[in-house]
Amino acid sequence: MKNWLVQSALLAAALLLAGCGSSVNSVTVYTSQDQVYAEPILREFEKKTGITVRAVYDSEAVKTVGLVNRLIAEKANPQCDLFWNNEEFRTHQLASRGVLSKGQPVETFGARTRQWVWNTNQLARATVPKDLASLTNAQWRGKVVIALPLFGSTATHFQVLRQQWGERRWRDWCRALKANDVMAVDGNSVVVQLVGRGEVALGLTDSDDVRAGLKNGLPIAGQPLSRDGFVIRNSIGYIAGAPQPDLAKRLAKHLQSQPVIDSLISAGALDPAIPSTTGKIAWPSVVMENERAVADLKSIFLD
Repeated sequence: MKNWLVQSALLAAALLLAGCGSSVNSVTVYTSQDQVYAEPILREFEKKTGITVRAVYDSEAVKTVGLVNRLIAEKANPQCDLFWNNEEFRTHQLASRGVLSKGQPVETFGARTRQWVWNTNQLARATVPKDLASLTNAQWRGKVVIALPLFGSTATHFQVLRQQWGERRWRDWCRALKANDVMAVDGNSVVVQLVGRGEVALGLTDSDDVRAGLKNGLPIAGQPLSRDGFVIRNSIGYIAGAPQPDLAKRLAKHLQSQPVIDSLISAGALDPAIPSTTGKIAWPSVVMENERAVADLKSIFLD
């Protein structure tokens, strides 16, 4: 009986050590980076380090918002170690809510741009609008598509415009845009598909979605907005009270390494170069005004 008890204790200790080893050697990342781009990078990290990565991805329709709400809900009992976002706004929003570690500032790397995308069978480059204000002109009635500006980079773009233009001008423009029969759809990739199929002539989207459409042989072209655009950077947030903060730092270093950035550029997820002149965005102000901006956007685009 005594030998059986000793053996059982040894077995229990071995299982406990094995479980601890497994836990210590794994890191959890929530990411809005498209899975097709992110997964190979995370698998490469596993291969190089022996550290298991548990990744939680978003959906195209709600993009980062779903992950942000999950992180806020888990604040008292964090399940995630690192937040890898393919834009910045929601990461700063998490920082304002105390979800991110105060000792680790938000880090950014790489860039995408907001772009015009148009059907080359319907429009010539010279006819593409010079600025966003032009979209409210009668000539573009029913010919323009955007992603619903409540999610993803389109939501960020609209809220940055609100900061830059002022609340009154911005609200008037949003209303005029809706009155001009702009089509609002579920995501930037859908924008590119509709433009490529010729259902609309012109759209607003992201540079990576334009590249994906060109790769798929769609009759489209794209170019960055010369006015009213902004640079969309990947961002990294370290979760406060994360189970594995040290492994989170190792993974963050990997994500920001030049080979990973090069692979994202090669895959089309990032632009080859970051524009030299970009406007400064006061993210705390954008975050502070978020609820009011969202209320306006809902009343305009969902009613």
